[in-house]
Order: sequence, then structure tokens, then C-alpha cells
Amino acid sequence: MKLLRFSTLVVVGLTLALGATARAATIDTAARQALLLDMTTGTVLFEKNADQKMPTSSMSKIMTMYMVFEAIKQGRLSMDDTLPVSQRAWKMQGSKMFTELGNRIKVEDLIRGVIIQSGNDASVVLAEGLSGSEEKFAEDMTARAKALGLANSNFMNATGWPHENHYSTARDLSVLAQRLIEEFPEYYHFYSEKEFTYHGIKQGNRNPLLYRDIGVDGMKTGHTEIAGYGLTASAKRGDRRLVLVVNGLNSMQARADESARLLEWGFREFDAYALYKAGQPVEEAPVWMGRDATVPATVAKDLTVTMSREERKGLKVTAKFDKPVPAPVAKGTQIGRLVIEAPNFSTREIPLIAARDVPQLGIFGRIAAATRYMVSGSVD
Repeated sequence: MKLLRFSTLVVVGLTLALGATARAATIDTAARQALLLDMTTGTVLFEKNADQKMPTSSMSKIMTMYMVFEAIKQGRLSMDDTLPVSQRAWKMQGSKMFTELGNRIKVEDLIRGVIIQSGNDASVVLAEGLSGSEEKFAEDMTARAKALGLANSNFMNATGWPHENHYSTARDLSVLAQRLIEEFPEYYHFYSEKEFTYHGIKQGNRNPLLYRDIGVDGMKTGHTEIAGYGLTASAKRGDRRLVLVVNGLNSMQARADESARLLEWGFREFDAYALYKAGQPVEEAPVWMGRDATVPATVAKDLTVTMSREERKGLKVTAKFDKPVPAPVAKGTQIGRLVIEAPNFSTREIPLIAARDVPQLGIFGRIAAATRYMVSGSVD
């Protein structure tokens, strides 16, 4: 049987950057490493040395908190559990929660001690409580990170304390931040709390963007001499959420100002647009030997696009079917693909699926259709 190729232009006038890197708008940064991600579509709006391994200092504690939240969700730990403070935890230097040697501290307090106060001592208490030792916890962190797809991350401790084999990348941290926000929404509120008092000592959240009215509701700062000043931040405006990772800045002020500038740019220069809803017909696909001549093609999930406000023109979206779809057609079966092309964007292909069932013709109908094809060479 001769097979025909069908391609139908279905949309013009939008620019797509779904799960890709948007390159239309440009900006630079003083940070050594940076990545700005639109979580709505998984689109990278900006990156600089995003896959360069770097010391992550206290931004490593995002992974520590991922492990803690996962343990709570799995029932291996609870907010009301208490964990003992070892001498190792008590003696930790740097930022501290000021735990007391030998005391037992509620997990919920330890979480605030890590997230708000960036407590190295609290991080070690949680690590030892979950894995028996900080060394074992670091091994567990690395293994879990690999399972999450953080291919360029390795953890030697729970705090981000400098170590030549303790590193991550801006891209890995952005993925980790997204996973934590999506998987543990019931615990994410800790990151927006601006202060916490423990042992009579009140400390403010070290995230400087929480104190600016720009939509930031988390996540974690970091600083060591070798790493410079870093920040993983997340901001939400309307239905959009951006995740930003910067590292290698030369001061606290530069970290705050540069992070705010990049987030503002991301919200200003780009937007997310709904293209198709799941189940909405995109195009009619031709059917061979079916009771219906065509079947509506649709997308399996809502299709939202992130695009530069200056690059909304020039998009070409094409529904492609390599051949008539043979009946019977089952709803949900992939029957084609949606090809999205635009200047300065990588071509994307989205599966098109059948929106409904199409039964096969009866025996006499199939004979008639085959006869028409032999006479005319067409499946119509």
C-alpha cells in the first residue's frame, strides 16, 4: 500500500522554549557561575558556566534538607522526634544554631536551625540522626543526588564545609531546588521564615532577597573564601516561578543586588503562555480503514511555552503524520508529532496522541476502501 505523508501548519505567531534554553534576550553577570530557570516550563533563561564544578558552601544544605524532608515523608523521621547533639556537632565552626552538647533537640527546630540560621551544628545533628555518622550521610546524599539526576555533584559532608571533593554545579543546584519545591510543598514554607530564636539567640534568615518585595520565598545562601558568595533563590509571581543559582560573587551586597537584577530580568523579558490544553484538538489526522476518516490529534499534557517578549513572532508549529493512522485507533495512542521551530530556539517535538477511539471498518467497508485506493491511489 502506498503511504502518504501529511504535514499541516497549525499555529503561527508564538515562540516556544519548552525545556530548552532561551537565547533571544541577553544579559551578563559578575557571578562566576549562574543559571536562571523558569520552572513553569523547565526553560533555562540564562546560564553562565552552569556545568562547571564549584564549591557550593552552605547551598549544599538544600541537599541535606531534601534528605530530611524525604525521611519525614517516608515515616522514618517526624517533626516531633528529638535527636542528640554529639561533640562533633557541638564543636562545628562557622554559622551555628548554638546547640548544647548532650541535649536532645526537636527535628522541627533543627530544620529551622539549618534553613534560617544556616547552622552547621544542626546539619550534623540531623546527618548523624539519619545515617549514624556524617560520613555515611554524605555518601547517602551523593547516591540520592545521582538518582535525582545531579550528575556533577559530590558531597563529603552535610554542611558544605570546604573539601576538595565536595562540589556541585549551578545546573545541578537548580534541578535540586526544583525537585525540593515540587516534592515537598508542605515543608517549603520554612524557607520563607525570616527569623528563628533558639537557646535565647535570635537570628535572621540569611537570604537577603526575602527582605525585598520581589516575590522571593526561598532558598539558601552560601559563602566560603574559595567559593565566594552564592545564592540559590526562588521567586513566584502569579503562576510563574523562577529558580536562580549564582556563585562566586565578591560580597554580600553584590550577591543581593545581582540576584535581584537577574530575577527581575527573567520576569520582565520572558513570559509563559498556554499553547494547548490536554485533550484540546490540535489537528485532524487521516485514518485508514476507519469508521471515521479522521481522528483528532491532541497533546497528553497542557502545553505551556516560555518565550522572550521580543521573540513572539516567527514561530512555526507543524503537526506531522508520516502516514494515515491505521484503524482501529485507541484513544491515547501516539499518532504523530508536533514540531515547534523558531529563530534562535532549538527545534522541539511533542508527541501527538489520538483524542478518541476510531473503530475499524467492517469487512465490506475495508474491501470498498481497498478498491477505491487501487483505483484512485488515494486513501480518501
